[in-house]
Parts: sequence; C-alpha cells; structure tokens
Amino acid sequence: MLKSVNQWCYPDHTPLEKVFQISADAGYEAVELNLYEPGGTGLTLDSTPEEVAAIGELAKRYGLQLRSLSTGLLWKSPLSSADAEVRAQGRSIVSKQLEIAEQLGMDTVLVVPGAVNADTPYDACYERSQGELRLLAEEAERRGVRIGVENVWNKFLLSPLEMARYVDEIGSSHIGVYFDVGNILLMGFPEQWIRILGDRIFKVHVKDFRPGVGTGQGFVPLLSGNVNWKAVREALEEIGYTDTLTAEVGFYESDPWQLAYDTAQHMEVILGRRDDR
Repeated sequence: MLKSVNQWCYPDHTPLEKVFQISADAGYEAVELNLYEPGGTGLTLDSTPEEVAAIGELAKRYGLQLRSLSTGLLWKSPLSSADAEVRAQGRSIVSKQLEIAEQLGMDTVLVVPGAVNADTPYDACYERSQGELRLLAEEAERRGVRIGVENVWNKFLLSPLEMARYVDEIGSSHIGVYFDVGNILLMGFPEQWIRILGDRIFKVHVKDFRPGVGTGQGFVPLLSGNVNWKAVREALEEIGYTDTLTAEVGFYESDPWQLAYDTAQHMEVILGRRDDR
C-alpha cells in the first residue's frame, strides 16, 4: 500500500508546489488533489488542458504519483437533488473530474452520491443518485477512470451490505467504493466493512475518530482515536488491497506543515512498517 496525502491537509490556497515539496519531503508516495470552484488553488472547474498538464509535470518533478481526484463541490450540487438542473450541475462536476483524471492518468475520482435530509427522503436519494451514476458510468468507462462512492456523514448507505448492493445494482465495473475508515466509526467497524465490500473498494481514506465525542470535533490525528488500525490493515491485506492510503486530516493551526510530517510517521505504524520497535 502507498502512503498518500490529500490536498485538504494543507491550508487553503497553499501553492501546489509547496504541497508537493512538503509531501515529498515527508515521505509520501502520492498526493490526492481536489477539484475546486474557479479561483481555487490547483485544479478547478475552469482548468484548461494546458494547466492540468503543467500540474502533472510539477508532481512528477517531485517524484509524486497523482492517482485520484476528490472534490467537495457535490455537497452544493448533489446527485440526489429533486431539482433536475442541480443534478445536472452535479454531473458536470463529476464529468470534469473524469476529464482531468484521464488526462493525468488517475484511475479513480471520489464522488459523494448525495444526502438524505428533510427535503430528500432516503428512497429518493437512493434512486436519484443511482440514476445519475448510471449515466456517469458510461463516461467513466469511455475514459478508463473509475468512480469511487464515498461513505460520509450524509445519513445514507448506513450498512456495508447496503453499500455493496447500491454499487452492484448500478451494473458497472467502473463504479465502486471510496472507503473512508474514520467516517464509519460512528456506525460500525471499518474492518468489517472492508471485508464485506471486498474488491468493490477502489481507494481508501484514513482519518481517526473518537465516537464518544459524537460530532465533527471527534476527528483527531491518526493513532489518537478509536480505529483499530491493526485490524484495518489485516482486513485490507485480506482483500488484496495494494493501492493508496490517503490521509485526510486537519492541519495544525500553530504549525500547518508539521501535520504532514507527523501523519506520514503515523502511517508507517498503520502500514505495519514499525512493528519491530
């Protein structure tokens, strides 16, 4: 498995060269970039092919792989919306992700499928988001890029059996799961989800969490929460997962760069590379 870090682990508007320089120095093998609104730092909805190519060359200069692309834009334009225009906006965001991923040789894009709320019933979220993903699967297959549906705090896909069924029903080998270890801790045990989802898992996010807090304040640095990392590693090895483990944790306010270095060392423990100590 490869050590990777998400761009969100650095303060907003950190130049990509700085992100790549620190990531390489800290010992990461890959960086996960994000797609932003126009005006964001790095890849945006209006990035040109020339700008995208330049970012790819910059990553190569630092010896870093770009293997996946995430985004937070789908929270504003959910694929589960009752408004067809909003769903179309969401599709266009994922289409841009797929376009960029193909150009940069990334094999997976992260997609939040929607959210259940007072205006979006659970069954409607299920049906609408599946419908949009079926449309997007055609483009994903054409571009040779996979879509990983992430488990997030969206009151949706609350069991591994349901998540497995959800992606299987779409009927495309290019639709699977982007599994977030820390996000699942409120509702279950990540090692159990991993074994049930099996090879449906395309990529993995790592963060740690203390369920007793019960809110977003419970997310803490790796190794300081309640994730059983040894069990998680064993489950990933059992299903034959050999791809990226991407850290997605908040930076330190007092020293934003130190988080990248500390997290890289924490991941050495998670990967079992320090079991002899």
